[in-house]
Amino acid sequence: MSQPRRTSRRRAWTVLTLPALLCVLAACSGGPASGRGDDGAAPSASPTPSGPPGTLFDDFHYSGPDDPSFTAHGWQVRTDGGGPGIKDTWATAGAGFPSDTTAQGGRVLQLRSSTDGTKQGTKQVEVQSTGTGLFTGTFAARVHLSDKPTSGRNGDHVVETFFPISPSDASANYSELDYEYLPNGGWGSVGPQLDTVSWYKADPPDRVSHTLKQRLEGWHFMMITAVNGKVTYSLDGKDLFTSSGKYVPREKMDVHFSNWFVDLPFAGGQRTWDMKVNWFYYKAGEAVSQADVQKTVDGFYSAGTNYVNTVPN
Repeated sequence: MSQPRRTSRRRAWTVLTLPALLCVLAACSGGPASGRGDDGAAPSASPTPSGPPGTLFDDFHYSGPDDPSFTAHGWQVRTDGGGPGIKDTWATAGAGFPSDTTAQGGRVLQLRSSTDGTKQGTKQVEVQSTGTGLFTGTFAARVHLSDKPTSGRNGDHVVETFFPISPSDASANYSELDYEYLPNGGWGSVGPQLDTVSWYKADPPDRVSHTLKQRLEGWHFMMITAVNGKVTYSLDGKDLFTSSGKYVPREKMDVHFSNWFVDLPFAGGQRTWDMKVNWFYYKAGEAVSQADVQKTVDGFYSAGTNYVNTVPN
């Protein structure tokens, strides 16, 4: 398992789009939202079956990392030094928002890391929220994992991750909940493997974990529920691991998506690794089923709603 992320963060504004405001008004009146989709047709279902308060949703419809809406919606691309992986190689170059016919809504956040086996030729990528204040509740994302590089020779110890984490690894109430996919293994292990890890302390490491030894190329529904003193990780509707006791969130967290290298096992040729994120959803304080998460997400897409944030500060 990796060591905790060490990053710098800045606070961002919370923005509520017009469709999201319509959702709020609809919830207050008890009726469906009246926003329309891109084709002008009325949505077939309410975009928020369980009500919009305490909801964060983003389907990453941005033109690039320099899109003002990307920052306004509380996201940034990591550019500082530090670990994990190859230090001082974090760059914005790997973050993009291309069209993708396999994605719901046809657009993704793409995280592309690359290396030629040298530190100078390595670029890692991480996209993180800032100041979102996500605590207990349901975290969900549709994520595409890669078993082999998009180009170049296979064999890198790459880590494709989705995780909520405390703003500071020095916090007295440090909290971190990890999905980490290692198609080729790392730290002496042989992949493929998906590690789910709940942290109590970053340094020295204090954590509990579970490893699923399975090849996972393709799209997956990743979900974490953290309620009533228990954290449950599920993949495509199947529970993988549960932690409790001290291994639960103790403070508000930001959410991160990251694609990085454990080490540089060999040189000789450029290769690139892609991880993709279709959408991210969070519901504060509630355990939401996968079916209800997908129903809510479908409603947002139907209404043409790309972003909602009604999570209390």
